[in-house]
Amino acid sequence: MLQTRSLRNFASLAICAALLCATSMRAQDPPASASPAPSQPQPKPKKNVDSAVSSAPDQPQWDPLRAEKDLDVGKYYMKKGDIDAAIDRFEDATTAKPGYAIPFLYLGEAYEKKGKKKPALKAYQRYLDLYPHAEDGDKIRKKIEKLNKEIDKEKSKL
Repeated sequence: MLQTRSLRNFASLAICAALLCATSMRAQDPPASASPAPSQPQPKPKKNVDSAVSSAPDQPQWDPLRAEKDLDVGKYYMKKGDIDAAIDRFEDATTAKPGYAIPFLYLGEAYEKKGKKKPALKAYQRYLDLYPHAEDGDKIRKKIEKLNKEIDKEKSKL
């Protein structure tokens, strides 16, 4: 009795599968009446300009864990002496977590070591904007003041 029921179920499944295959094959065949008249020009297929590589970002914008990792790696590069790589990592951290003040502090330090005073000034200022009651706020304000004086001296020499 049990074997007969399972045999019937198997036969039903086999018939359903065969019908599904036949239906899907028919859906792919173009109808005979749908062929365009030869006198009408065929439209050219459009090129697909949207590709996954060019339209999708490499990494998600908001990613706090990646921001922390970028900070760690950037600090490592700073210790190693590769300032450009550190700057890249700190900038990545600012994009991964825009309201996070700490990457701007390290970014300012890296730019200052690199000798780029205006970006350093901008990064320090952004740090204070995001974290106005920072423990090292007075120290950073002095750095900002020093950088402003140096930038003014350079302008007056020109």
